[in-house]
Amino acid sequence: MADLFRAMGAADQGGDPGRQIAMSVASGDQSEPNVDPIERIEWERLVRVAELQVADRTGLDVARGHALTIEPVTRAVWASRSFDALSLLLGRLTETLNEGPAFDDVPEGLEDDPTAAWMKGLLASIGPLMAGLMSGTLVGRLAARSLGTYDLPIPRSDDSLLVVAPNVADFGNDWNLPADDLRLWVCLHEALHHAVLGLPHVRSALTDLLTRHAGAFRNDPAPLRDLMDDLDLAPLRELMGGLDPMAEPEALMRLQQVMVELQQVMSPDLVLGAVRSPEQEALLPRIEALVAVVIGYADHFMDDIGGRLIGNYPMLTEALRRRRVQTDEADRFIERILGLNLTQDQVERGTAFVAGVVDRAGDDGLRQLWSDERHLPTPNEVDAPGLWLARTEMVD
Repeated sequence: MADLFRAMGAADQGGDPGRQIAMSVASGDQSEPNVDPIERIEWERLVRVAELQVADRTGLDVARGHALTIEPVTRAVWASRSFDALSLLLGRLTETLNEGPAFDDVPEGLEDDPTAAWMKGLLASIGPLMAGLMSGTLVGRLAARSLGTYDLPIPRSDDSLLVVAPNVADFGNDWNLPADDLRLWVCLHEALHHAVLGLPHVRSALTDLLTRHAGAFRNDPAPLRDLMDDLDLAPLRELMGGLDPMAEPEALMRLQQVMVELQQVMSPDLVLGAVRSPEQEALLPRIEALVAVVIGYADHFMDDIGGRLIGNYPMLTEALRRRRVQTDEADRFIERILGLNLTQDQVERGTAFVAGVVDRAGDDGLRQLWSDERHLPTPNEVDAPGLWLARTEMVD
């Protein structure tokens, strides 16, 4: 509700409600100090090391033809920049979830119900703000948790890497990790993902899959109504009968009561299941296969490079990879809304594929992975790397 009021205020002032919400959620409505210039210098020094090492070991063009840059920023700045970078994906997502009859129709049999009419009027008045509210909250949540640009393996067109300096510092303090070792680990992780996801055919393939997934949510409100069968709105109807939501200052507070009751009976898994479409179910195996291979590939070279450069590499890796798959329910829900599923099983699947390729063909086999669009593995090949090797030899 606070975010909704904030969106209204931003719209009244001619601002971008989504961006304002993203920055507010990211910072927790607290003022953030600027990143120390000395810390910026340290990050720039370490990313040079990461760039050279990744290019040498993988043979990929990490910097896309020019020097790789990295910017340590606050949570709010990361949210603002990411709101722009992810605008295509977020726009398609919010467009799909907000279109259709869900906000316009009164359920059959409730045409004369005052609560239904009240909700219809209220939702119609705030509908234009809901897209910004949804995308802003999503990006703000990501900023509050992410360490860098590629915590989630979503391609971006930016040439500069972003790291969330306060999140990196907090994580290091929580685990008592050496600051320079942690920064170098993050630089390697970001550089590897930047190199792979920056390849035009990889970026195009994954962006297309994620955008199609975002545009395929079903907007039929019937499944969501079915989930509300156990919600008793009778006391609320008596309380709000005859209220005009635009005239009564208490109306929005009453909506908050509705949302509290909804939360008690509707879990994220139930909601996601109600809006997920058959088209998305068909896309998910392809998304999961490609993402698993990207993660497995990056982890393989992280171990190769980081094991030689970082003295505390095993401890750092244990902490950071555990963090990757151990997230709370709200953040996991965001991942799944975006079409991602970064579970331990998903990570192990990518690891097994890369290990299978290396066992049979060494790192030279891995170099074929990103050399051609036709070499991207199918879901079946991710589970049987020998099939992938056989097919790519035939393609070549």
